[in-house]
Amino acid sequence: MSFLIQFFIGGTVMVAAAFLSKSKYLFLSGVITLLPIMTLLNIQLQLKNMSADDFRAAQKNGIFGAFGAVIFISSIFILTNWFKGSHSVIRAFLIYICYMIACKCLL
Repeated sequence: MSFLIQFFIGGTVMVAAAFLSKSKYLFLSGVITLLPIMTLLNIQLQLKNMSADDFRAAQKNGIFGAFGAVIFISSIFILTNWFKGSHSVIRAFLIYICYMIACKCLL
């Protein structure tokens, strides 16, 4: 049940950040607004439910995941200069999958 509540809170914050943003690139500025808020909520939940070693491992994975999100969003933004939107998203997703597989092999 707590995962459902966390999902609802995260989705609500993301939608609110996207609607309240005034940037021309609404999605990008919404994500930028969202990241610090979600990080604080996530750290609070992790501290309550994890040991110190599990928390460190989760933070290390979180850093790789956050960098992956930046790669994914940046790839979409850059690839839309050369491809249609849906094709850019698919190609960016493939780049993201390659990045996550590489991170998994390195860990």
